[in-house]
Amino acid sequence: MAQKTGNILIVDDNQDLLLAARLFLKQHFSLVHTEHDPEKIPALMNNENYDVILLDMNFTMDATSGVEGFMWLDKILQIEPSAVVILITAFGDVEMAVRAVKAGATDFVLKPWQNEKLLATISSALNLRHSRLEVDRLRSQQKQLSDDIDQRYHNMIGVSPVIQKVFATIEKVASTDADILILGENGTGKELVARALHRQSTRAGEVFISVDMGAIAETLFESELFGHMKGAFTDAKENRPGRFELADGGTLFLDEIGNLSLAMQAKLLSVLETRKVTRLGSNKPLGIDIRLICATNMPIYEMVAQNEFRQDLLYRINTVEIQLPSLRERQEDIHLLIDHFLKIFSKKYQKTITGVSAPAVKKLERYHWPGNIRELIHTLERAVILTEAQMLQPSDFLFPETEKEAEGLVFENYNLEDVEKTVIRKALKKHAGNVSHAAKELGLTRTSLYRRMEKYGL
Repeated sequence: MAQKTGNILIVDDNQDLLLAARLFLKQHFSLVHTEHDPEKIPALMNNENYDVILLDMNFTMDATSGVEGFMWLDKILQIEPSAVVILITAFGDVEMAVRAVKAGATDFVLKPWQNEKLLATISSALNLRHSRLEVDRLRSQQKQLSDDIDQRYHNMIGVSPVIQKVFATIEKVASTDADILILGENGTGKELVARALHRQSTRAGEVFISVDMGAIAETLFESELFGHMKGAFTDAKENRPGRFELADGGTLFLDEIGNLSLAMQAKLLSVLETRKVTRLGSNKPLGIDIRLICATNMPIYEMVAQNEFRQDLLYRINTVEIQLPSLRERQEDIHLLIDHFLKIFSKKYQKTITGVSAPAVKKLERYHWPGNIRELIHTLERAVILTEAQMLQPSDFLFPETEKEAEGLVFENYNLEDVEKTVIRKALKKHAGNVSHAAKELGLTRTSLYRRMEKYGL
């Protein structure tokens, strides 16, 4: 048998056994240490990373209780919680074996042992060790990735009363497991709020899974959210967990939940009521433990009234509701946001930009920002990239509408979609972004206008 990579430590008071074990195991593993004095275990573990530790259960003459073995097992696991320990004894029985495994041991062998049996047991334990190390690595990697992502979402700033109210609500509900519904226009920062809730919750050390519900095709809904088994459908080449399973223990953020069809809403409601998912192609339900946060820019209550969204699902997802204000409602925050993102983009693009001129700030404050903070961010980033000056001027900020459109309804062409887009933009501007008033003037329901705004990116 080829030698395996692995560091083995054997602790036993029988010197002859230690010699025999070392002579045999060094043929199969890269490093084998033996020790007869258990008091030296902490020092040995501090000096070497052992993949598998074989530990005698009795070190006192005539002792058969295994008390010493359990004591040293506990100390080993205190030093390294992911340690893989195999307990050995000449006086084993089923009851002691069960106790050993419950106490944290990986396996249990009796001496005298057969060499092949011992080798098989250690090899199996070594595989477990590698799996544990890989899990630890992935967890660390996930934590670092989440920290890196969250850095981009620490930009929740503002002094306006409306945003301070949002901050206060986050503080109150973050530590609970209450289901949250976040409402607000496109670009107001719904995912920022979801991540802030997760970061301040008791699940902060676990995963945050974000799902754009509007981007999932109805035919893939169950597979994406609940998972599937190999062979469940034509392209199911392997078993795959869904987003609910992946979020187990952490937070699941379902963005754009208002875009779900009634059929998908029914399936989602069933899972939320039972907190169990069943993969496609399986009959076995799996329990899930998640903190649910949903968000939408749709007029969800009007949709309920028009039978476009299930009322029972709405009750299920909005134990606490957070309404995000538009940027138009946060005039006093615009200057703060400009300064904040200007510093970020100046550093990112290595530009020496001292600030934004007063006329430019006035221009930004007068604009109606249909795309909210997201549009402000993109506008500032574009200005920083293109400018050659150290102070940004009004000419550095270009907005979607042309001068002709600003003066009246003049169209570059008569493509119906372009005309509709221009008319909607003008109506929104006329009513300072008030969707209800704009919809009334256009002869549309708020739901219909929201859908057109989504279609044209307004």
